[in-house]
Amino acid sequence: MEWRRMDVGVLLLFLVHLATALEVPLDLPQPPTITYQSPKDYIVDPRENIIIHCEAKGKPHPSFSWTRNGTHFDVENDANVDMKPQSGTLVVDISRERVEHYEGVYQCTARNKHGTAVSHNIVVRQSRSPLWSKEKIKPIVVQEGVSLVLPCRPPAGLPPPIIFWMDNNFQKLPQSKRVSQSLNGDLYFSNVRREDTRNDYICYARFPHTQTIQQKQPITVRVLNQAPVDDRRPTFLIPSGSSSSKMVLRGDKLEMECIAEGLPTPHISWTKISGDLPSKRTSFLNYNKTLHIEDVSASDEGDYRCTAKNQLGSVHHTIHVMVKAAPYWIDVPPRNLVLAPGESGRLSCLASGTPKPTITWAMNGISIENSPKDLSRKVEDDIIIFTDVQPGSSAVYQCNISNEYGYVLSNAFVNVLSEPPRVLTSPNKVYQIIKNHQALLDCSSFGSPMPKITWFKDTRSSILQEDPYILYDNGTLEIRIAQAQHNGKYTCVATNSLGIYENHVYLEVKEPTRILKQPEYKEVQRGRSVVFECTVKHDPSLIPTMTWLKDDGELPDDERLIVDSDSLTITDVTEDDAGVYTCIMNTTLDHDSATAKLTVVERPDPPTDLELTDQKKRSVQLTWTPGDEHNSPVQKILIQYEDSLHHRGHWHNLTEVPGTKTTAHLKLSPHVHYTFRVLALNSVGFSNPSRPSRMYKTEPAAPDENPTGVQGFGTEHNNLVISWKPLTNLQSNGPGLHYKVMWRQKKVESEWNTVTVSNNSKFVVSGTPTFVPYEIKVQAVNEHGPGPDPAIAHGYSGEDLPVAAPENVHAVVRNSTLVEVFWDPVPAHLIRGNIKGYKVSYWRKHHYKHNPDHMEQDILVFSGNHTQGMLPGLHPFSLYLFNVRVYNGKGEGPRSVTQQFKTPEGVPGSPTSLIVTNSNLDSLTLEWSPPHDHNGHITGYTLKYQPVNNSNELGPVEELALAANETSVTLPNLKYSIRYKFYLNAKTGAGAGAAISQEAVIIREEGSTQSLHPIARSPPHGPPHKASPFGNISSMIGEDWALISWEYWGPEKNFSAQYRLNDSESEEDWNTEFVNGSQNITLKGLKGGLCYRVRLVALGHHDQEFHHSKELLVTLPAVASRQVDIATQGWFIGLMCAIALLILILLIICFIQRNKGGKYPVKEKEDAHTDPEFQPMKDDDCTFVEYSDNEDHKPLKGSRSPSNGTVKRDDSDDSLVDYGEGGDGQFNEDGSFIGQYSGKSASRDTAEGHESSEAPSPIKAMNSLNSFV
Repeated sequence: MEWRRMDVGVLLLFLVHLATALEVPLDLPQPPTITYQSPKDYIVDPRENIIIHCEAKGKPHPSFSWTRNGTHFDVENDANVDMKPQSGTLVVDISRERVEHYEGVYQCTARNKHGTAVSHNIVVRQSRSPLWSKEKIKPIVVQEGVSLVLPCRPPAGLPPPIIFWMDNNFQKLPQSKRVSQSLNGDLYFSNVRREDTRNDYICYARFPHTQTIQQKQPITVRVLNQAPVDDRRPTFLIPSGSSSSKMVLRGDKLEMECIAEGLPTPHISWTKISGDLPSKRTSFLNYNKTLHIEDVSASDEGDYRCTAKNQLGSVHHTIHVMVKAAPYWIDVPPRNLVLAPGESGRLSCLASGTPKPTITWAMNGISIENSPKDLSRKVEDDIIIFTDVQPGSSAVYQCNISNEYGYVLSNAFVNVLSEPPRVLTSPNKVYQIIKNHQALLDCSSFGSPMPKITWFKDTRSSILQEDPYILYDNGTLEIRIAQAQHNGKYTCVATNSLGIYENHVYLEVKEPTRILKQPEYKEVQRGRSVVFECTVKHDPSLIPTMTWLKDDGELPDDERLIVDSDSLTITDVTEDDAGVYTCIMNTTLDHDSATAKLTVVERPDPPTDLELTDQKKRSVQLTWTPGDEHNSPVQKILIQYEDSLHHRGHWHNLTEVPGTKTTAHLKLSPHVHYTFRVLALNSVGFSNPSRPSRMYKTEPAAPDENPTGVQGFGTEHNNLVISWKPLTNLQSNGPGLHYKVMWRQKKVESEWNTVTVSNNSKFVVSGTPTFVPYEIKVQAVNEHGPGPDPAIAHGYSGEDLPVAAPENVHAVVRNSTLVEVFWDPVPAHLIRGNIKGYKVSYWRKHHYKHNPDHMEQDILVFSGNHTQGMLPGLHPFSLYLFNVRVYNGKGEGPRSVTQQFKTPEGVPGSPTSLIVTNSNLDSLTLEWSPPHDHNGHITGYTLKYQPVNNSNELGPVEELALAANETSVTLPNLKYSIRYKFYLNAKTGAGAGAAISQEAVIIREEGSTQSLHPIARSPPHGPPHKASPFGNISSMIGEDWALISWEYWGPEKNFSAQYRLNDSESEEDWNTEFVNGSQNITLKGLKGGLCYRVRLVALGHHDQEFHHSKELLVTLPAVASRQVDIATQGWFIGLMCAIALLILILLIICFIQRNKGGKYPVKEKEDAHTDPEFQPMKDDDCTFVEYSDNEDHKPLKGSRSPSNGTVKRDDSDDSLVDYGEGGDGQFNEDGSFIGQYSGKSASRDTAEGHESSEAPSPIKAMNSLNSFV
């Protein structure tokens, strides 16, 4: 794959950076270096020209010569051989000479004036593919069960041929654990079978170099079945004996095989006795008969055991493996050495092998012992040491290491040069690296002496030699983890004694490519669509390429597969689309990939091959073959049946079994004609039903069970209805189903009454006593006999109305609203049925003072056999009558004797009204009406009042005791506050009742006395009667707020106010504001002109809602935009004064001139006067805001203009007519009286957009002065 190649490329690049041999620029003098040569074992095609490669470089360019079989090969004198120009490569034309003439051992020599390099020996051989020898093969006749070996024995070829067996139709013969081909090409049968009989066993040999195939004569095999062969334990066909040995060379592949015969066919297994098998390099081929180990090393030496085993026993064979090694380099071959005059160095030739190889040195192709002596050179086994070299010491040295298994030969030159440094890396090279990856910056250099390399970044402020920088000997600079701060210009400086050279490169660190949203596993039904998402982030300077793979291969060329920039969509999914999908994002520097699996599922195919076995009277075994699961395991199997005898065409569920089952034991009922079918269920759904099984008929039998649900009851006072749930056709077990119904009285010794009922599920017994217990039995019977003995059920005959009333009925008064009633129970035999309970009827005969003819009746029901009950919610100070009746399932019995009781006095209700009248400068009159519910004799009234300041803080309470016959009181000397709150309640002998409240306001005005103005109020409310403990709920409204006040007679201390728009119907629209310890709340943020519904909630522990008040409608006024009253602005008053003064001066001048007889054109001046129009002026008003009655601690709002928009001027401030008394009185939605009081208004802000009165204009004032004059 491409990304894997990129990873390998990075690794190879790093190794090349660190391990590259010294390169001398070709423009400098240097000895020859062999750059390319043919392999040591060179097999050539006899049909083509022979090309023997030998390429070399050097300065000056080298010349070439060859040896053949150890002697000089005169290329120029052989007409069939040419040497390529500037090369040592030979081209042999075989058109005029046989290839055999040029077989042999060749060696190439490249030389110039600085030295001589030689190639390794090149053994040239032609490929051979000889024909099979003609032979007549007799047919092979064997007994079934014995072993057999068909030999192949192909002709020896070069290289060896590839063997395979086929038939006359060129089809490969099938191989298996029983039949397999050995490494030498023979075909082995562990045991033969009759199907092995054939006449076309043909062995083929394919020779790879010539691409020819040779065929052996067909072999005929006939297998006889005359006498069966007994089973036998395994024995090895190859190798023979119990042990063997094998030698393999290091780096080659090791192949060992064990083929055994036996019956049944043996199984082969492998172990290493002296250790573990190398898992990453080991594979088992040819049905486990061949052990294959790649890249053999010394650690693979040891004993290996193969084991053949079947049911009758096992056999072992041990193979001793020896690992030898042709010579190989321990590290790297010797490297070229460049020295400056006077320097020292060494050539190392480090190699190994098994057995230990010998080392020989040569200089310029001549044994070093026979080469000219050089005092600067010293040979020490595998090392040559050079000391104080001088010009002219350049040469090529050959190191040859050999043992009996081969050799290695390497050339390495010593070049003595004086050369200033140079950098070979391209200048201004740009390196692009992914962030957090390794960066390697090249500085390949040359010089003699060897240059010293230093690196700088951007400016030369410091040498890069510390973390995170690593400098290698070859000049490469490494940054192990590149970051953004490493971006920039890098300078490499090469220095030696002869000079200095520098080169610049650039590093760009890029953001990595990352898949942010990976594709996820998908399981999709066939025919639907699926989307794999693959969202990627990458460096914006890099161009990404998105690639999708399926199962590591290219996507199919199908228009159903739609590739977008960040997704793959597959429409109309088929089963072929299943697989692993990989999204790969490649850039020029990196990549990222993610995979996801697609599983295509579908409903399972229906099961097939339904079979019925193990057939019995009441059971059968059903088996089936599962259908294709379509990648979704079957979860369960549903078995259905059709009863063609009773219910043809209808399938019923019989049972379910786990999805892994393929058989089920079915319990059956008698007298049913069964046909079965099977359905499979997986995660997608049920399969289609299978084809029905054959019909299975069960024999009839007597019923196994009786009807259920047997019960007895009466519909009339003299009957007993016996009913039951009838048996189904499946439960009937046979034809002629009917029921034997039996009954008798429970407590009377009597015989069972019996009747037979068919085609019905109930029977009515007439003439029974009233409400008598019975024992009942219902038994199923068919033509084959009765069912089991039925269980006894119990029931009662019909009920009748009770004939007796409760006696000893009396009442005990507990308090003014609660009475407990007692009675004796009615005897059971007089109830004549199942007692349901008692009913107490009670009614208020009259109140002591009011409604003497009121006869409202209430009934309380006490279920069960009670003898007492409580009557709550009674009216105090009242006379009640009551009686008691018993009732059963049939109805009510007669009433008891009517009794009576009296309730004592209770506290009275609140006065029905409280209004303020006769307001004077320092007094007012309160008038009220008595309570609606006196609940006793009124003994007097208590009036409390107190002042309230603007912060809703209450002042000291004043209290007055008033006589019972008073309905008004006048309060004088009310001069201490602008607002008062009044509380009035009535008293009886039981105590004081609930209070009604009211407020009145006194407004202070400069230059005038205090005036008391009553507030608009809601209608009065009395104490709650059988209702919520909330009372006296009132509201005060402003432009965007409403103050809600209330009284509460319950124990709860915490409240919440809930409100919503009037036209809202959903309970979720209620808004809630919580109140703690107070009985008023201001709702803010309301919208003007809208109507709200408000209700109060009393809260218990954990904010549990205990009580709700009735809903209160609150309507906010519509508010017009505010305007600034210009008449009250200081700058305007000053301007008007200045104009008035100017007019006065003009009038004086005019008056003087008229007295002198002159004429002053006042009219023209007036016409020419261009004073602007000013905003009209209005006097201040004293309008009151609207209030509801019974409000607690409510602040006053600022004044508003009257609703009709008129402004009265020059009238008395004390006149009630000015405030709209009487004629403008209105009523609220809840019926409360609203008195609107209007005064002198200075406001222009009204809800109706009223007209405003004008202030006198200056021009009019001047005109009137002129006319006056």
